[in-house]
Amino acid sequence: MANLGWLLPRIIWGSTLTLLTTIHAMPPPSPVQCNKTGCTLYNSYGVWGDRKDCHVPKILYPTTEEELRLAVANANKNKLKVKVVSKFSHTIPKLACPSERQSGNSILISTEKYNSTIKVDAANLAVTADSGVGLRALIDRVEEAGLSLVAAPYWEGVSVGGLISTGAHGSSWWGKGGAVHDHVVGLSLIVPAKESEGYAKIIRFNAQDPLLNAAKVSLGMLGVISKVTFSLERGFKRSITFNFTDDGHIEDEFMDHGKKHEFADITWYPSRHTAVYRYDDRVPLDTNGDGVNDFIGFQSNPVVISKSVRAMEKSLENARNVDGKCTMASSFVAFKKLNANGLKNSLIFTGYPVVGHQAKMQTSGSCLYSPTTSTDSSCAWDPRIKGLFFYESTPIFPAQKFPDFIRDVKKLRDIKPQNFCGVDIYNGLLIRFIKASGAYLGQSEDSVVVDFNYYRADEASTPRLNQDVFEEVEQMAFFKYGAKPHWAKNRNLAFLDVHNKYSNFNKFVAAKKQLDFHNMFSSEWSDEIVFGEEAAKGAAGCALEGQCICSEDRHCSPGKGYLCQPGLVYKDARVCRYSPSSIS
Repeated sequence: MANLGWLLPRIIWGSTLTLLTTIHAMPPPSPVQCNKTGCTLYNSYGVWGDRKDCHVPKILYPTTEEELRLAVANANKNKLKVKVVSKFSHTIPKLACPSERQSGNSILISTEKYNSTIKVDAANLAVTADSGVGLRALIDRVEEAGLSLVAAPYWEGVSVGGLISTGAHGSSWWGKGGAVHDHVVGLSLIVPAKESEGYAKIIRFNAQDPLLNAAKVSLGMLGVISKVTFSLERGFKRSITFNFTDDGHIEDEFMDHGKKHEFADITWYPSRHTAVYRYDDRVPLDTNGDGVNDFIGFQSNPVVISKSVRAMEKSLENARNVDGKCTMASSFVAFKKLNANGLKNSLIFTGYPVVGHQAKMQTSGSCLYSPTTSTDSSCAWDPRIKGLFFYESTPIFPAQKFPDFIRDVKKLRDIKPQNFCGVDIYNGLLIRFIKASGAYLGQSEDSVVVDFNYYRADEASTPRLNQDVFEEVEQMAFFKYGAKPHWAKNRNLAFLDVHNKYSNFNKFVAAKKQLDFHNMFSSEWSDEIVFGEEAAKGAAGCALEGQCICSEDRHCSPGKGYLCQPGLVYKDARVCRYSPSSIS
């Protein structure tokens, strides 16, 4: 790492400046870009899992519920495939793409401009919002009324309709739990209808309607969500402390930790042998403190810093420099500890606990906002700047199976701890808690969610340093321990056979047949994900990006020394491992 040693302190210093100053960032690009020939839909990273663009002839921007209904009616009348997008686009799988084979016979409907209505019902502790309303706008309006939305994902760059459709969540085993959809008590859905009914109709579901369990996590496959009603609670504050400690007993302590603290989580850095326990509980409104949760990973970063971090990681990958990655991991973890991972008592972090209003503590995403047209800073993964580019794997475990998964990961880690530095550069393994849900595509038992990010190459044909380690963890989670994939994240292989992991999957399919009888809201990609179909395994290199699990060397990259090999701990895994002796 000698040739890059000068860069790391500058990165740390640049990140420190973002904590101490107001950074004016360019907002993320629109997910849909159109020209005279049509439109292209992107996710927030600019590249889909299969690296194929999603082309659509046209996009509509309704502003009212009736305009939304008319858009669905016209599509139904003309037998068009339909998908819905919002101002944001943070779903990693290609669920929002209408069709590849019939791209000329499809349309996108955006809820970006359908975002004007937020009605707070203080007497009944509820709020109803248009589906295009952003999460931050919803939270701020609720807090103005002296109330709080209890559950929210950690990233606030989502719309009301999008976040419930894909099972977005925070972390809690208390009350109704950490999944936002479990706080939904009403929902309006626009579905296809007969000609006599105007080709589309609006159905209102209340908390007692069995179809609400299908509609509130629907993956956009049942119709267009127009309005959502959430339950609320009286306003409260939260008190947060991060405890950086040894990771020796995660498997024995996670259960008590999740039960003891209402909004608990754990961040595990395996290569550093470090666990960070989040002690996070509600406190009365009169508790002193006006803190803010401004998570470091979601802050605006100077473009030069984001590009430099990416350049450094690419250089280390190309040089197969594991020690260099560990130096990065060690420095970044130390920086997060010093700055409480972005918690601020007021303008900066001055000490624990950090106490603040629920609205300021439950979610973050300051890189989304810009009062200027500055192009000097952005979200670190903005595809326009060639910054961070990574995978995100997110298995969801039944709580009773989670300890053995941790033990297996530790066995794999202990073979060579440095091999996990690549994941610790990002955010290690983030461990969160969600309760059992009645949603057909939700979790049927109290569960533990694990998120981990890791390097993705610029080219699909480029293998990655220690990729076999992360592939083994991925396969261990989804196949040995039967974890379910988060619907809005993961590489395609995580969804293999997923429908057999949901006891109420047949009820969801029955609801789809009832509400979307012409399959207007289905596509090749949504069917591939929901029904767990594996992409064609014949393609050379298909395992490099999780499009398949290797069974032959050609599914990896034999010309670059990557062969299909069994896992080191989970022997049934098949991973692409670097074997330098194989290079001719």
